[in-house]
Amino acid sequence: MSRAAERLKLLINHLDRSSAAIRAAPTSAQTFTYSSHPQRLRYSFDTDLLTPDQRLFYEENGFVLIKNLVSEEDIDKFRKEFERICRQEVKVPGLVVMRDVAIVKSEFIPDQKAVSKLQDFQEDPELFRYCTLPQILKYVECFTGPNIMAMHTMLINKPPDAGKRTSRHPMHQDLHYFPFRPADRIVCSWTAMEKVNRQNGCLVVLPGTHTGTLKEHDYPEWQGGVNKMYHGVRDYDSQHPRVHLEMEKGDTVFFHPLLIHGSGMNQTRGFRKAISCHYASADCYYIDVKGTTQENIEKEVKEIAARKYAVGDEITFQDTWAVRGRLVQGERVSL
Repeated sequence: MSRAAERLKLLINHLDRSSAAIRAAPTSAQTFTYSSHPQRLRYSFDTDLLTPDQRLFYEENGFVLIKNLVSEEDIDKFRKEFERICRQEVKVPGLVVMRDVAIVKSEFIPDQKAVSKLQDFQEDPELFRYCTLPQILKYVECFTGPNIMAMHTMLINKPPDAGKRTSRHPMHQDLHYFPFRPADRIVCSWTAMEKVNRQNGCLVVLPGTHTGTLKEHDYPEWQGGVNKMYHGVRDYDSQHPRVHLEMEKGDTVFFHPLLIHGSGMNQTRGFRKAISCHYASADCYYIDVKGTTQENIEKEVKEIAARKYAVGDEITFQDTWAVRGRLVQGERVSL
């Protein structure tokens, strides 16, 4: 038995002690105290990478932050490729280029200032290299198992807020967008491409909400408008403790798809960049979302796909995900 496994076994043996309070901290400076613990570790696998403290932290909170995981050299390469795409020097099949609703009607400027997000960059070799970085996949395997699919890719270029607070991202659960399960075998990696703090709109998470269920989502009723596909949770406890994930360049947070999270306004003059990928176990399976709270996102995605690719009702919600998924480790079993 490895030293890590021995420590984990020792910790689990103490979980039944009602008076016990274990402090589990991610690799950021934030520390939390717990009064109760699960009887088994549901959300991660023992790969000898995560420490017992990190596994327990993810179990309780639904996220874990790893410092300095992606090199400055790699991030600079991703930034340069992003700028090339913004200057229209390269065209990427299937790529979705998004602009903030507050500037969408302004004169187009062929540089990064006109783009708020790139989505579905799986056909761009340089950007997709992020999804295949060995140091990222080592952590992903802790949550998905050895067969790993990269399902959804994004490079977020959060713009300075134009005064209408549209640079916010409403609180949401990523599982709302995904027609595959089980949720516990899905994880997001989100890497800061520069210093991220409360001033430029860092991620904000509601620890522990990953243990709940998928909630109803829709567009929030914001006076300044809402960006396309920015659905938010209809009803959640606004008094729930929040954690603002302030990060340095190269820091990476891994989080569960049911964790309620969002981001605030960018109150600076610069753009806040991050790159992310949602991974799922290749053993996951597709579900029919008809009759569920996900029907609204299914309808919207199908309408966008129909316009973009000139197809009719024959395209399914599952199809839109199947064409995006890429095997990055192991075998493609189901997805």
